[in-house]
Amino acid sequence: MTYDSFDKALENAVSKFKLCSDKPIRIISHFDSDGISAASILIKALKREDMKFAVSIVRQLSKNVLEELKLEDYSCYVFLDLGSGSLSLIKEFLKDKTIFVLDHHKIEDVKSDVIHINPHLFGIDGTTEISGAGVTYLFAKKLNIKNKDMAHIALVGAIGDVQENKGFFKLNNDILKDAIELNNVEVKQGLRMFGLQTKPLHRVLQYSIDPYIPDVTGSEEGALLFLDKIGIEAKRGNKWKKLVHLDDDEMKKLVTGVILKRLGSEKNPEDVLGPVYTLKNEEMESPTKDAKEFSTLLNSCGRLRKSSVGIGTCLGDENLKHEATKVLNEYKGEIINSLNWFYKNKSKMIEEEGFIIVNAEDKINDTLIGTLASMISRTNLYKEDTVILTMAHTFDNKTKISIRKTGRKNNNLNLLSLLNEIVTKVGGEAGGHSYVAAGALIDQEKEEEFIKVARNLLKNRMMEEKV
Repeated sequence: MTYDSFDKALENAVSKFKLCSDKPIRIISHFDSDGISAASILIKALKREDMKFAVSIVRQLSKNVLEELKLEDYSCYVFLDLGSGSLSLIKEFLKDKTIFVLDHHKIEDVKSDVIHINPHLFGIDGTTEISGAGVTYLFAKKLNIKNKDMAHIALVGAIGDVQENKGFFKLNNDILKDAIELNNVEVKQGLRMFGLQTKPLHRVLQYSIDPYIPDVTGSEEGALLFLDKIGIEAKRGNKWKKLVHLDDDEMKKLVTGVILKRLGSEKNPEDVLGPVYTLKNEEMESPTKDAKEFSTLLNSCGRLRKSSVGIGTCLGDENLKHEATKVLNEYKGEIINSLNWFYKNKSKMIEEEGFIIVNAEDKINDTLIGTLASMISRTNLYKEDTVILTMAHTFDNKTKISIRKTGRKNNNLNLLSLLNEIVTKVGGEAGGHSYVAAGALIDQEKEEEFIKVARNLLKNRMMEEKV
């Protein structure tokens, strides 16, 4: 299988899609940054073709979601950034429908007649090379070359799925070239922090989650003290300084100070430096100016159940951009609160060699529990390849579970397989990426059983590795 085969499959899928052009299209996409980016790209593409559509953004493709879709009167369904792991369910609930799946997640091993575009089908790594938004972008580009003007949104989605690691790889890099060619994106080396366009410098440091800065993140007083110690004034006259206002000398002081502060707390404290992706057509000091912050903004909209605000922002609606900024601020506050809760209650967690289990119950929003797991995995609290398992209650008496691991290396630790093995024993649904992140949903009454099974399985894994 080759990239040429992948390209040919896209062409064939678009040809079949054009046969649906006289009917309303039903779009279902994932609620994270990648899914919202994918939905936005397809929405703009359909508007260009003057095609009618309806959109739903969902947390996962559950039986309940498909049961509702079954009752609707549509003949053509498009699943974005999800669906590959639910092919049998789609077949069960949406018989006799024309189904398109544009995804990059692990594929369920069943025969299916859906029109399925997934890089894994062609030997291409969907974890690192292209996201759901990227697949949707390539599809839209085949539909109409004018859709190249959404390449930057595909990159925002890829960043949301942690596919940018001091640069983009293969298919994502090709999409970056499209965005640069259209003068929509500029790439420069710099300090990789959120809020460099929008927030007072001390607030950027206070709310810095990635990178996490010891004694600074989560503390306004700590941030101001840090700036004072490295010789940077927090104010210019009566106004707070922003990161974009720093001169070269101040920026050097800041970079050096952050790296030194992270020594001993991070394995690679210099990781604060790398490519910074600026969206050239966005206004200065806007959260949509920096691609990484744009991605977080979309993620905040999805996780705080305001996906439509995120879509409107991607499509350039100025009023919704303003609303999205408020959502982003709320989201960052909740993340900091979640991280502070973890540190205050760390002694109550189940910590054993090779793994940690964090059951937040109703103390943390279930849509934020995966983000908390990611944040924990980036600290130096645990050894490389330690499994981070987080849990939180949902509003409908379920428990949302997220799994991550410390370190960035791909190895033999398949997180999705590990989670699937646990869930199979207690009942529930699991999905995600094999080596980066995975999640599951179980009945709340199964929590204790889940934790017991997880502990035993993880202990056995540690014993096997020692042999």
